[in-house]
Amino acid sequence: MKTKAVIYARVSSSNDRQDTTRQIEDLRKYAVSQNIEIVNVFQEHISGAKKNEERQVLTDCLNYCTTHSVNYLLLSELSRLGRSTLQVLRFLEVLHEAKVSVYIQNLGLYTLQADGKVNPIVSVLTTMLAEMGNIERSNIQYRLNSGRANYIAKGGKLGRKKGSMKTEEKKLEEYRDTIALLKKGYSIRNIAKLQGIGISTVQRIKNQFIRT
Repeated sequence: MKTKAVIYARVSSSNDRQDTTRQIEDLRKYAVSQNIEIVNVFQEHISGAKKNEERQVLTDCLNYCTTHSVNYLLLSELSRLGRSTLQVLRFLEVLHEAKVSVYIQNLGLYTLQADGKVNPIVSVLTTMLAEMGNIERSNIQYRLNSGRANYIAKGGKLGRKKGSMKTEEKKLEEYRDTIALLKKGYSIRNIAKLQGIGISTVQRIKNQFIRT
């Protein structure tokens, strides 16, 4: 019985189609050599710096892999998943929980071993990525704190006005991507990871906006 795989290819420029085609062709050749069946191909032309919610094709690819008993996700290189360390870690975590191993062609390795455990080399890689993610978080927090301090120094006041509440329209706008994923049937756990919010928040949004 052949193992099943999905190919994901991405280039940043919409005029760079040949590069996408080459990624797919190279990965198809590899799949044939390993007796792996390609069951779907996802490709997009979008910057890897875009947020998860802006990368619909990648999100659909992730959902397909975790709901169709796919064994592997084939990539030309890990950066195809994105430039944000935090986002790449979120994607890997969701895939690994579903026992989907990621094949990274330029490194020639799978992220999971045959027994389902994380490849030791990948463990080192993800540890490095996690540390970079911590630095990324620190930088984001620093910019936020700096912005708040500057705002207060200029006379601004933080917090909601007394008695103010978020309107339903504002919540719909703020959580439109979460709501869209809920409507597509994504699990609450995966949505929370992909959106970087709490499971309880996703559940609350579901209870408020998704009619069953």
